[in-house]
Amino acid sequence: MGNWSMFTWCFCFAVTLIILIVELGGLQARFPLSWRNFPITYACYAALFCLSASIIYPTTYVQFLSHGRSRDHAIAATTFSCIACLAYATEVAWTRARPGEITGYMATVPGLLKVLETFVACVIFAFISNPYLYQHQPALEWCVAVYSICFILAAVAILLNLGDCTNMLPIPFPSFLSGLALLSVLFYATALVIWPLYQFNEKYGGQPRRSMDVSCSNRHTYYVCAWDRRLAVAILTAINLLAYVADLVYSARLVFVRV
Repeated sequence: MGNWSMFTWCFCFAVTLIILIVELGGLQARFPLSWRNFPITYACYAALFCLSASIIYPTTYVQFLSHGRSRDHAIAATTFSCIACLAYATEVAWTRARPGEITGYMATVPGLLKVLETFVACVIFAFISNPYLYQHQPALEWCVAVYSICFILAAVAILLNLGDCTNMLPIPFPSFLSGLALLSVLFYATALVIWPLYQFNEKYGGQPRRSMDVSCSNRHTYYVCAWDRRLAVAILTAINLLAYVADLVYSARLVFVRV
């Protein structure tokens, strides 16, 4: 967990430094990605990554350190991680598109929702990294397929915008976004029903109570037991479904509403 947090902070520092160099050197035209879309996309990801580090680092690492300089340094790192998260979130709020403003897609609400959807999917993948959680039931394997397919589709939409390749699609890009959002909503709706049903219903081999899971009886500093993982995935599935529903509403307006 400490390594994950360190990776997050180093990655955010390195990319922010690159953005500063490009801005100060006036090299936006030579940058390989769309400069209208890249900075806010990165800022949104950085805010989410720093938020995760600000939660994970103190709860799974700092509280188990003995009192001393190392603990004080870790607390200071957590504090600055929270400040960085607020700074990135402020940048996203400040640079996002306003009504009537012409800007890149990633600065709009649907674009930012795409970032949230892919990030939540990545967290889901972290929780289901143990195949034991889903390989015993084909229905649960379908849920994993849903998470993977929707993640790939959202990532493709983001990459098309970052590379300014939206005109390469055989259909209009707004129609592609609406179809993508509708498909994802339908897929996630099935996962929201199937995952809790097969994980927490005894009739389908699930465990309705945490005490029934033997792996949850042993406390380990860096270990999240299987039942907690199942519950986290169920909650994250609901969060991503809400994000996709909001994405569908905004994307549909791009197609059917004429301003």
